[in-house]
Amino acid sequence: MTAVDDRPTTHPLVAFFEDLEVPEGYKAELLRGEIVMMAGPDLVHNRIVLRVLRQIPDQKWDCLQTQDIDLLSETSEPQPDLVVLHRDAGPEAGRLLPSEVVTLLVEVVSRTSVERDYDIKRYVYAAGKVPAYLIIDPVMAQCVLFTEPTGTGKDADYAVQRITKFGDPVPLDLLGIELDTSEFQTLPDARPHSRP
Repeated sequence: MTAVDDRPTTHPLVAFFEDLEVPEGYKAELLRGEIVMMAGPDLVHNRIVLRVLRQIPDQKWDCLQTQDIDLLSETSEPQPDLVVLHRDAGPEAGRLLPSEVVTLLVEVVSRTSVERDYDIKRYVYAAGKVPAYLIIDPVMAQCVLFTEPTGTGKDADYAVQRITKFGDPVPLDLLGIELDTSEFQTLPDARPHSRP
């Protein structure tokens, strides 16, 4: 399989983004032609990611953090909080992982990422045909699972949405597990929102 880094750059912004030097302690994502930089995550965020990662059986699945996803048709290179794919899927090496080999993407909402996680990334991931997108929201103490991507480009979305409150299990049928959310913490003093 050819590494994704060998593909031709199709948009000048992609070349600029790939050469961007991000300051230490920050991460950058390219989302529909917009470069977004953010500071490192909260401890609550990291603990949630850790608890999710520990529940996914590693005999069958690879769980990757800080992995860039190739969605160049969307002029996007997001870096989800957690990427889940079959152990035998994907290229052997390279910075970008093709969205076609991903089974589940997970984003944990922060105080400043509500719009990106619920709106922009939802549609970008659906356009990339990612089978399942899980938003874990410690602001509202809920998980939102999107499945069955439909449409293309700016018309893409997920056909199915399931909301689960922290404390109740989230059925992740594609992985063959129920995700235990009983230990997920909430962000103190976070301003509530009205999403999804």
